[in-house]
Amino acid sequence: MIKRIGVLTSGGDCSGLNAAIRAITLRATQHYGWEVMGILRGTCGLIHRPLEYTSLTAANCDQSMLRSAGTILGSTTKDNPFYFPSADGSKIDRSDDVIEGYKQLNLDAIIAIGGDGSMRINSKLIKKEGINMVCIPKTIDNDLAQTELSIGYSTAVDVATEALDRLQPTAASHDRIIILEVMGRDAGHIALAAGVAGGADVILIPEIPYTLDSICKHIQNIKEQGRKHVLIIVSEAVKTQEDASILRGTSYNERPRYGGISEYLCEKLEEKLKADLRFTILGHVQRGAQPNSQDRILATAFGVKAVDMIAEKNFGKMLTWSNNTISSVPIEAAIDIYNVVDPKGLLLETARSIGIYVGEL
Repeated sequence: MIKRIGVLTSGGDCSGLNAAIRAITLRATQHYGWEVMGILRGTCGLIHRPLEYTSLTAANCDQSMLRSAGTILGSTTKDNPFYFPSADGSKIDRSDDVIEGYKQLNLDAIIAIGGDGSMRINSKLIKKEGINMVCIPKTIDNDLAQTELSIGYSTAVDVATEALDRLQPTAASHDRIIILEVMGRDAGHIALAAGVAGGADVILIPEIPYTLDSICKHIQNIKEQGRKHVLIIVSEAVKTQEDASILRGTSYNERPRYGGISEYLCEKLEEKLKADLRFTILGHVQRGAQPNSQDRILATAFGVKAVDMIAEKNFGKMLTWSNNTISSVPIEAAIDIYNVVDPKGLLLETARSIGIYVGEL
């Protein structure tokens, strides 16, 4: 019989995480009468001794959590329990400590909220046995397979769209070409959706190649039609025309840090067009916004369903959203492939149909 569950958030933060934590807590405590323990900083809270956790109740999970970004439990993108940093700088496997922490806290199951990296870790933890887990997808990149939406994506698109809305008047005032760089490590969903919603003239995403000459020709056509300003939106992982990634080095977990493709484009297009260009890198602003209504609803629905799955003892699954319905799949099915932009998809075809340059299809 289930009596106590845990919840943790891991990987990059995003809007809607606290709404999910709140829904999990309310459903578990009020409907099932369970205790809920919030594990701090992802699996780190189960690795460290003493254990790091907090009790979650209806009283400390009020409506303000719907409105707050980030995660009240904290998160980590570097402390992989299978490759955990030690005091001497070496990396060691501490996954057994996670299992032991789970047992010490007397948990019957854990709800883990994370993206693709977290899901890979969760999959390995489940295979070690001794831990019951249900996973909720969150990623602003929306690149997890099997689910149409992940927590955080919708708000990130809104932030990028608002950025284009704010850049358009200044571009028009000075007859400028302005480039907006947004996040998108493996997929261009944010750039594509925000570009259509925000009226971009050029949308560049990692999935589709482009040429500088084609961009210049498209801009010249716009100016010949009587408009002097242009908006370009580009995903951070888009490569140069020479097929090179622009990086700001690598992170502590040896993942490449993208950033700077907008500056590259600005320099190259200035040379070719002899025009006035500016670039803006939106960066982590996309992660910290107040969650919009869609992310609040999605997170709440995911949270309730995750608790119900624990009650059914339906473990080892990740929740998915499709056609306004929540289902679940084995975690491996969600991480086998990335959910990249479909070159023949509706949104890309819509962009092309209204004259947006989206690369060399």
